[in-house]
Parts: sequence; C-alpha cells; structure tokens
Amino acid sequence: MELYLLVKWAHILSSTVLFGFGAGTAWYFWNAHLSRDPATIATVGRMVVRADWIFTGTSGVAQPATGFWLVGMLGYPLDAPWLVLTYLLYLLAFACWVPVVWLQIRATRLAERAERDGTPLGRDYERTMRAWFILGWPAFLGLTGVFYLMVAKPQLW
Repeated sequence: MELYLLVKWAHILSSTVLFGFGAGTAWYFWNAHLSRDPATIATVGRMVVRADWIFTGTSGVAQPATGFWLVGMLGYPLDAPWLVLTYLLYLLAFACWVPVVWLQIRATRLAERAERDGTPLGRDYERTMRAWFILGWPAFLGLTGVFYLMVAKPQLW
C-alpha cells in the first residue's frame, strides 16, 4: 500500500474512533446517570473513563498527527481557511474533552461513595453531571464540524 493511502486510512480510522467512542461513551454514561443507581453509574463510569483514555485519547493524538501529515503530502497551505477553522474546532473539542474526563472521574467517585455509604447521589454529583452534559455539546458539535471540513474542504473566504 502506498504511503498516502496508509496515512489517509489511519486518519479516517482515527477520526471514526475519536468520534465513535466519544459519542458512544457519552451515551452509556448518560444512560447510567439516568438510572440514578450509584452502582450502575460507578461501574459504567469506570469503563467510560478507561475507554476515553485508551481509545479517545490515542485517536485524539493520531487525528491531528495524520491530518498534518496529509496536509503536507497534498501541499495544502497550513493557513487555508478550512484548515484554520478545523484547528479551532478541534481545539474547542479538546478544551471541552479534558474537563469532561475529569468530570467523569469525579462523578464516578461520587457514585462509588454513595454506593459504599448507602446514600443517594448528592448535589455535588448533580452539579458534576450538569457541567459534564454542558461541556459535551461543544465537543460533539466541534468534531461534527471537523468531519464536515475534512470531507468538504470548502472555500470559506
């Protein structure tokens, strides 16, 4: 396989893993939250945090690395408007993802404590999940925009 196709395949695969695992883990964590069962939230939360580090984290590094490699191979200027917007949307998604992972860890620990102590989920847990939910949307929409720009490469201005 020629190098270009290998890098392009890695770029598409990493974008799929990044987006798919991000959306998938959010779906499962949100549904665990809706159960209001601390044991379920704690169990799913541990799996979600692990998956985020293993899959979302590694593909989050591979995505820009392969993207810059492709840009260089294809001779696109680094300051092409669609690329600049891509960088900004990716940075927005990353800036939201970092605290989201921290919030997932916090929510999981709060659920573990509630399970251990036999108490209901408290206000700290509710605030944590509200922030998690709010920060998830710009990350999701940002990566959706990156997908569009990656495929369409539009002339923006």
